[in-house]
Amino acid sequence: MHILVTGGTGLIGRALIAQLEHHQVTVLTRSPEMAKKKLSSRVHLIKELDALSDFNGIDAVINLAGEPIVDKRWTEQQKGIICTSRWGITEKLVNHILAAETPPHTFISGSAVGYYGDQGDKIVDESLKVDATDFAHSVCANWEKIAMKADSDHTRVCLLRTGIVLSKEGGALKKMLLPYQFGLGGPIGDGSQYFPWIHINDMVSGIIFLLEHAEARGPFNLTAPHPVTNKAFSKTLAATLKRPHLLFTPKVAISLMLGEAGQLLLEGQRAMPRALENLGVGFEYPDLPPALDDLLS
Repeated sequence: MHILVTGGTGLIGRALIAQLEHHQVTVLTRSPEMAKKKLSSRVHLIKELDALSDFNGIDAVINLAGEPIVDKRWTEQQKGIICTSRWGITEKLVNHILAAETPPHTFISGSAVGYYGDQGDKIVDESLKVDATDFAHSVCANWEKIAMKADSDHTRVCLLRTGIVLSKEGGALKKMLLPYQFGLGGPIGDGSQYFPWIHINDMVSGIIFLLEHAEARGPFNLTAPHPVTNKAFSKTLAATLKRPHLLFTPKVAISLMLGEAGQLLLEGQRAMPRALENLGVGFEYPDLPPALDDLLS
C-alpha cells in the first residue's frame, strides 16, 4: 500500500513506520531535515499536502499529528495550539479524501480516551455516548467529528481513542522514571483514578490490524484490556525498578503546576478495548507487570 502518515516523527509514528517497511510510506512533516534523522531513508518526506497532486494514488491515511496535550499549562493560547494542531490537519486530510476520484480506502485518525471525561471506576467502552463540556472531551469530540466526514462507501474511518502509551523511547513513562529511580515516586492524589495504559508494541499492532482489516471502522479504544488505578500503576513501577514506594504527589501540587491541564492526571478512564477484542485482536501485553518488565529490563 501507499500510506500517508502525519505525526510520523512522534513516539507512536516512529514505532509504526518501522513496522511498515513493506509499504510505500509518505510522511507529512514540518521539518523534513529533522525527520530524515529519525526515520528510515525509504520514507518519502513532504512538507505540505500540496506536494501531492491528489489522493488518488494513496491507499490509506494514518493521522497521528497533534501538539502534546499535557506538557504545558492550558492557557488560552495553548488551547488554541492544541486544537488547531489536531482539527486543522484533519480537516485538510478529509477535504483531500473527499476530492479524490479514487480516494484512500482507509482513514485512521487519532483521538484519545480523554473523549470519555472523568468516569471514575466505571468500566467504559466505545459504545458510551458522552455529553461533556471539559476541554479534553471537546478536543477529542470535535477531532472525531471532523474525521468522520471522510466516512463513505469508498473510505472507512477508524478513530484511535488512545490511552497512555508506554515506551522506553519517550512519552509518559520516560518522564516518570527519574523520581522513581531516586525513590521519590508515588501515586498522584489518592491514586484512585484509573490509568488506561497500553504497551507501544500493542499500540502499533492495533493500528496495523485496523489498517489491514476492511471490516474495522468507527471508534477503537487503544488501551490494554486490564487497566489499573494510578496507585496500582505507581506501586508496580516502583517494584519493577526495585525502589521504595512511600511518597505521593498531592492534588494541590498538580493543580499549582499544571492548572486546568492537571485534570488529565487527577481524573481517569477505566477504558476497555472491546471493539478490538470483538474483532479478535489479542494483546502481547494485557497485564502491567510484564509490560513494565519488558520496557525497563
